[in-house]
Amino acid sequence: MLKSRVITALILIPLVIAALFMLPPLPFAIMIIAVCMLAAWEWGQLAGLNSASQRITLAIVCGAALAALYWPIYTSSLPLLAHPVVTGFLLAALGWWCLALLLVLFYPTSARLWKHSYLLRLMFGVLTIIPFFWGMLALRQYGFQENNYTGAWWLLYVMFLVWGADSGAYAFGRLLGKHKLAPKVSPGKTLEGLVGGLATSALIAWLFSLYVPLHISLNTLLICSGLAVLASVLGDLTESMFKREAGIKDSGHLIPGHGGVLDRIDSLTAAVPVFACLVFLVF
Repeated sequence: MLKSRVITALILIPLVIAALFMLPPLPFAIMIIAVCMLAAWEWGQLAGLNSASQRITLAIVCGAALAALYWPIYTSSLPLLAHPVVTGFLLAALGWWCLALLLVLFYPTSARLWKHSYLLRLMFGVLTIIPFFWGMLALRQYGFQENNYTGAWWLLYVMFLVWGADSGAYAFGRLLGKHKLAPKVSPGKTLEGLVGGLATSALIAWLFSLYVPLHISLNTLLICSGLAVLASVLGDLTESMFKREAGIKDSGHLIPGHGGVLDRIDSLTAAVPVFACLVFLVF
């Protein structure tokens, strides 16, 4: 298992970084739509759609909806963030993750409100996947007219931030972890790990501010990054909550050694739109 995880990571990470810096806006958007379709396929299982045909339909509807929303924006002369559909979904992400926090805090009692409703669970998927799509595009296309790589650095930063915070949380949790963070949802996570992840993210933010052209004050970057890391933890916990109710360990098996697509991007589905919303719409 460890060998396959390492091999998969060594293949995927360079491919992801290459895609960030080399793909123009339209191919990049198509790639993210494909990722979202795979995530929707896996979310179908969390929503209680056990039939393969139902989940395939859900993935196709997701891809078609994202393409239909994106094409008029791509052909428009206005910047991405000038379109209400983009800003609306980014702001909706803040509301959704605040609600998700309550669902996690009060789990398993909160599950009574949604576990028997296909519609609610599908709606939760919409609020998870679509804002993630717009957050990825908003960050990648930031400053694209002036410098093609500015947005790529932003996205790479958020990814490093989430991955680094996750690694820091794991290390601190293993060494110092005593107090459970959310034992009814994910027994392995600890408060000490959370603090370690936040400390690691602060270090990453400081290093990026020194060496990468992000064009943002360190104080603003630290605030937005800290909140994005907290959101990433919530994204992980929320998927764990849905998987627990669905009675599954992994969202899928598409990535050797890593489970499904949602298992790899659960933290990013929260961190990316929250970070984009804070940086572009709040601060």
